[in-house]
Amino acid sequence: MKRTAMASLLGLLFSSNSYAAPLQFQTGDIVVTASRIPQTKETVIGDTTLIGREEIERAGAHTITDLLQAQPGVEINNNGGPGKVSGVFLRGTNTDHVVVLIDGMRVNSATLGTTAFENIPLAQIDRIEILRGPASSLYGADAIGGVIQIFTRKGEGAPKFYAGAGYGSYNTKTAEAGVGGTIGDTSFSLNLSSLDTDGYSAYRTRNPRFRDDDGYRNLAFSGSLSHKIAVGHEIGIQLYQSEGSSKFDSRFNATNFSDHANLSQLSYSVYSKNQFTANWLSTVKAGEGIDESESFLEFGRSYFKTKQRQYSWQNEVTLPLGTLTLLYDKLEQRIETTAGFATDARDNEGYMGGYLVNMGKHSLQANYRSDHNSQFGTNDTGGLGYGFRLNPNWRVTTSYGTAFKAPSLNDLYFPFFGNPQLKPEKSRNMEASLRYEDTQRTFSVTAYENKIRDLIAVDLILFQPFNVNDARIQGVTLAGSQRWDSWQLRGNLDVQSPRDDDTDALLVRRANRHASLNLTRQWGDWRFGGEMIASSMRYNDAANTQRLSGYAIFNLTADYKINQDWKVQARVNNLLDKDYALAYDGNPSAGGFIYNTAGSNLFVSVRYAPAK
Repeated sequence: MKRTAMASLLGLLFSSNSYAAPLQFQTGDIVVTASRIPQTKETVIGDTTLIGREEIERAGAHTITDLLQAQPGVEINNNGGPGKVSGVFLRGTNTDHVVVLIDGMRVNSATLGTTAFENIPLAQIDRIEILRGPASSLYGADAIGGVIQIFTRKGEGAPKFYAGAGYGSYNTKTAEAGVGGTIGDTSFSLNLSSLDTDGYSAYRTRNPRFRDDDGYRNLAFSGSLSHKIAVGHEIGIQLYQSEGSSKFDSRFNATNFSDHANLSQLSYSVYSKNQFTANWLSTVKAGEGIDESESFLEFGRSYFKTKQRQYSWQNEVTLPLGTLTLLYDKLEQRIETTAGFATDARDNEGYMGGYLVNMGKHSLQANYRSDHNSQFGTNDTGGLGYGFRLNPNWRVTTSYGTAFKAPSLNDLYFPFFGNPQLKPEKSRNMEASLRYEDTQRTFSVTAYENKIRDLIAVDLILFQPFNVNDARIQGVTLAGSQRWDSWQLRGNLDVQSPRDDDTDALLVRRANRHASLNLTRQWGDWRFGGEMIASSMRYNDAANTQRLSGYAIFNLTADYKINQDWKVQARVNNLLDKDYALAYDGNPSAGGFIYNTAGSNLFVSVRYAPAK
């Protein structure tokens, strides 16, 4: 969609004031990520999950990946404990096939192509929205597997203060505090959190070179300020910063334990939201996301910094039937590194049009986006979805979508190993779902097939990436919940086949089956919960020679509500002390190492949060 065409269409649409005013939603009932505009959960066509602050606190998880791995379609990997490199596989796709947004901003590494989940503290998060399936027609490059959007805490209602602290195994200490609310036409929030843990050895080994504790420290801050300058007009600013320091093991370090890394994430943005007419809502936003990593190894210092300036202008036009969304955005990526890349910058401009309508039993969503990249030219993507409500409880949906991923700057330009001839990876996805919901239970089954061509793989002789493989990911996801008085049961099961089309091998570190199950009971002021996370075997390498065994771990939680403001919580992770691994560093049978996972451990916390 060209700029002139967009401008002409905007002028035509905004010339009339006869359309109905936009619908209003309550915060707890809406999903934004599935269409870039607010939707009630019942009308969303895409395969989505919403995790609210209450659920985050109930889970008692230590890290965001611990929380995410219990969600449908999600697998994780981790290189040896808190603060170590962590990744998310969404519906069997690669860890760099998911767009991660923090308050709408990209905060990933342009060199690696991934987001440092290990440095995102749960204490700063208000809610998480997960959109599974290709979403490049909404968000541009990289959304082959989907989108994970993280919203930090915001202020609403009367100003309130909250605080919490915890202590547990591995000398783990946490603290958090914040204040937020609304005074007149101004809303604000300030949030601070810290984590300090001795951790455990990242490598599972008897080698004395590596049998130290690889600890992690984090200090994070987020804040927001918004003001309604007039009816229908609001301006605001958002800020998020997370600073971490992590020790880790490296098989390239032969003599000491000096390996450590400093990790930094920063995002900030300003916006202006303006209801110019009864049918036209305009949102202009500008900001920057920064990812910084500085590692110190025996052979020297390694430094990578990504700056991503982001600009967007989104227009929501309420039509007599449905809503039209028109968007222009620009992404400017710049890197600084000790590696000495041949190219350290690239830009992308995106033009997107979307249409969403709900007509009685019918729902329709259509998206089209054109991305103009300074390195790869034009990439067009689209999506089309339809939903039909069989009765008040049952609904069927189906959708088709395309997506693409631009090669990371490491893939293209890393000295001696980069390949500047790489092409973008592209995918086509089809899916269908059947969903049920009433006041006591939910159920869904979703079947999908995602075909990815020009998949980037690494030549094991030259250690250079090439577009040599195609992949086909087929799967079925079942998810549901059931409530009986004070009992609640939730669970999900993924049965999938994420395979390389050329070799029929499983994609690296992805299983054919993974599942989670959670059972809780409320008993007066007490709440007890049990959780199971399970996965079948996986492989650590593309040739499927390094086997990662399947596992099942069990966790327990207990909460006690002292009064309406105070609560105490305890969580036991890996209750049965299961010995399992999520990743290897090389081949353990040929001098490589197994990355450790936590044994049985306990964490206790206390939280103050006024009810009024």
